[in-house]
Amino acid sequence: MVRKRRIAAAAMALTVLSVALTGCNEHKSPKGTIGITLTSKTEARWVSDGNNMVKALKAMGYDVDIQYAQYDVPVQLSQVENLVAKKVRGLIIAPIDGTTMVNALKQAHEQGIPVISYDRLIRGTPDVDYYVTFDNRQTGVLQGKDIVDKLGLKQGKGPFNLEIFSGALDDNNAHVVYAGVMSQLKPYIDSGKLVVRSHQVSLNQTATANWDGATAQARMDNLLSAFYGKDHLDAVLAMNDSIATGVVSSLKSVGYGSGGTAMPVITGQDAEVPNVKSIVRGDQTSTIFKDTRALANAAAQMMDAKLSGRPVTVNDTKSYDNGAKVLPSLLLQPQLIDKSNWREKLVTKGKFYTAQQIEK
Repeated sequence: MVRKRRIAAAAMALTVLSVALTGCNEHKSPKGTIGITLTSKTEARWVSDGNNMVKALKAMGYDVDIQYAQYDVPVQLSQVENLVAKKVRGLIIAPIDGTTMVNALKQAHEQGIPVISYDRLIRGTPDVDYYVTFDNRQTGVLQGKDIVDKLGLKQGKGPFNLEIFSGALDDNNAHVVYAGVMSQLKPYIDSGKLVVRSHQVSLNQTATANWDGATAQARMDNLLSAFYGKDHLDAVLAMNDSIATGVVSSLKSVGYGSGGTAMPVITGQDAEVPNVKSIVRGDQTSTIFKDTRALANAAAQMMDAKLSGRPVTVNDTKSYDNGAKVLPSLLLQPQLIDKSNWREKLVTKGKFYTAQQIEK
C-alpha cells in the first residue's frame, strides 16, 4: 500500500513537473522569433503597422520581438545588433537612416537570418532579401495630380502660388515620392502657371527632417512672412500628414480658413485620423491612403514564405536599387482620399475607420 502511494506520488510529481515545463515554454514557438524594428512609436501609422505585423506573425505561429527606435539612428542600430545576437529567425526593418546597418546586416546574413526592408529602403548593403512598400512614385503622382486637378491647371487656369514640403532626405521614400510629384508639377512650374515664390523647389531645399510637423510649421511661418504678406498662397505640396498638420497650423495662425481667406489646396499622406477630420472640416484637401493592414500582412507572408522555403511573392524586380543590389520588391497601390470619397474608401468599403472616429 505504501509502495502504491509512493508510485502515485511520483506520478503526480512528474505531472506537476510536466505542467510546469509546459508553462515555461508556452510563449516559445517552435517556429522561432521574428525581430521587428520600426522608426517611431509617436506616429499612429507606425503603431498600427507594428500591431498588424505582430498579429499576422503570431497567427502564423511565430513569436515576435518588436521595438521602436524613436527616430534615433544609434538606438535602431543597437536594436538590430541585439536582435541578431538573440538569433531571431528573421528581421523586418523600417530604417530611420537606411545607410547605417551594413555591418549588422552582414552578421545577420552570416547567421542565415533573412531581412525584409519594410516601407523604407535599406541602402548600401547586399544583405537584404526583399523590400515591401507601397508604390511611392504613384503616391507622388497622386499628390501632384490632385493639385493640378483642384486648381484646374489642365483647363488653363492660373497662375497660382505653390510651396513644396518634402519628406526626410535620409528616407529613400521621399526621393521616390518627390520624383512622382514633379512628374506632375514641373511642367506647370516651368510654364509659370505654378509660381514658387520662395524659389525652393529641389528636394534638398524642401526636405523636412524626420517628416516632423513642428519643423514644417516653422518653415511655413518663415515662408509666409518672407514671400506672401497680403498675397494668397494657393497650394502646398505636403508630402505626409504630419507635415500637413504643421502647414495647416501655420496658415490658420495668420488667418487662412477664416474671414474670407480660403485655405490653399494641401496634400498629405497616411490618412491619419486627425488629418481625415481636417479634410472633412475643409482645412486639408487630400491625403494618400496606404492600407498598412495589407502592408503588414504582406511583410508577414513574405517572411513566412522565405523561412518555409516557398516562393516569395514580388511584383517588381527593377525599380529599387539600394546601391549594392536591386531588391526584389512587392509594391502595393496607394489611394487618394478627399472630401468626396473618405467615407466610402475608409469606412464603408475599406473598414479602416468607423464613421464615429472621424465625425466625433
